[in-house]
Amino acid sequence: MAGPRRSESESRRARLAILFTCSLSLFIVSLDTTIVNVALPSIAHDFHAQLDGLQWVVDAYVVVIASLLILSGSTGDRLGRRRVFKTGLVIFGAGSLACSLAPTLGALIAFRALQAIGGSMLNPNSLSIIANVFTERRERARAIGVWGAVFGASIAFGPIFGGLLTDSIGWRAVFWVNLPVVAVAWWLTTRFVPESRAPRARRLDPAGQLLAAVLLGALCFGIVEGPADGWTSPAILAAFAVAAGSLVAFVAVERRRRDPLLDLRFFRSPLLSGAALVGVFAFLVTAGFLFLNTLYLQDARGYSALRAGLAILPASLLIMFAAPLSGRLVGWRGARLPMTAGGVCFAAGAALLASMTVTTSYGVLAAGYALIGLGGGLVNPPITNAAVSGLPNEQAGTAGAIAATSRQIGSALGVAITGSIAHSGARLIAANAAVPGSRHTSAQAHFALATHAGWILCACCGAAIAVIAFATSGAWGRQRAARLAGALADTAQAG
Repeated sequence: MAGPRRSESESRRARLAILFTCSLSLFIVSLDTTIVNVALPSIAHDFHAQLDGLQWVVDAYVVVIASLLILSGSTGDRLGRRRVFKTGLVIFGAGSLACSLAPTLGALIAFRALQAIGGSMLNPNSLSIIANVFTERRERARAIGVWGAVFGASIAFGPIFGGLLTDSIGWRAVFWVNLPVVAVAWWLTTRFVPESRAPRARRLDPAGQLLAAVLLGALCFGIVEGPADGWTSPAILAAFAVAAGSLVAFVAVERRRRDPLLDLRFFRSPLLSGAALVGVFAFLVTAGFLFLNTLYLQDARGYSALRAGLAILPASLLIMFAAPLSGRLVGWRGARLPMTAGGVCFAAGAALLASMTVTTSYGVLAAGYALIGLGGGLVNPPITNAAVSGLPNEQAGTAGAIAATSRQIGSALGVAITGSIAHSGARLIAANAAVPGSRHTSAQAHFALATHAGWILCACCGAAIAVIAFATSGAWGRQRAARLAGALADTAQAG
């Protein structure tokens, strides 16, 4: 009896080590969004950057990740998930070191893109490793809940670490924290993570990959640069035209390929397609919140970087603590309840912030932050679980990449759209009238008022999450997903 018990105990410890290792990768990739956000005002000061430049410091990272996630996930399925995962760690570490040495804003943006190439190799492959190690439904749901809680931890600690490092050493130090984490994750991967790959190697799809990158890049360029260049300027109209043309061409190319970058049949699953839409809207809210609120606290209210990081702790802690609870709810009741409740919390929190000014009490802000944090913690694990559950295990890397891509697209759009709304709104308010009776500078008051439209957009996204989740994640959605997964598995065996 001792032998089997010892073997079972060792197996459990090995699975926990794998979960910890994979969670570390999510931690550093998501940390590099939250920790950089709080350093943006200092970066702007050193490089004399405008708002659109700061948007690109964030969006260069998330656009590149979003463009490459599906390729990286399918490459891991093809060449080996551990091999691609370890390669991503090395590239991410090199990019982090380069960011800390960047001499100009343009160089920083370029090095953020290098970071993103490595980051794109981490999230989908870490998720597919978890999906292949934790095969029982409830155990997998709990593991993904822990994995998702790490995102909350990065939001909790990122702004605090970022603020502490920025105030004490300088913004360049925020990139140094990645290096020891990368080293530990690389060693743990070598020690514990088994190699795995899909039974049948998928062919590369360079045309689909190029079109996906052009689509996201052109769309974000148009949104970010629109307020400064003018929405009807030739460059902005051309960017939107390129994005629309790339989307049409992408769909046409993917339908004809035997091994497409993104198999459009996947979206016949209500679970998967609903989870992808929820991911876009949820991370539009999260990224918009982090971007707008960081600038609001530091530029409009005059907080230091560290104080701004501490101020959003209600959101950070609730994301971290709600994610494991959400994972358990998914294993017990399915994805509908936590995703729908998360959307309602997003809508309520953003609506509460939509009337804030430079004199709004911190109690009101904290209540809004807490609701948004609770929404993020509830929504994130079901997105991942629905994506992975909707496809056969051999497509776990691709399914994880779709879920991660939806998050990154939402993050890119969140920063681009809310930043552009604030930019346009502040210019419009300043051009028409000063704020009567304000004890603060007009620029501070103008920016606070200009964020209102962004918060209203976030509230609408929260409502959309609740509707989509309720409609797609019930019994009907699960049955359709199971039938599609079976059909895909049969097709793969026949091929």
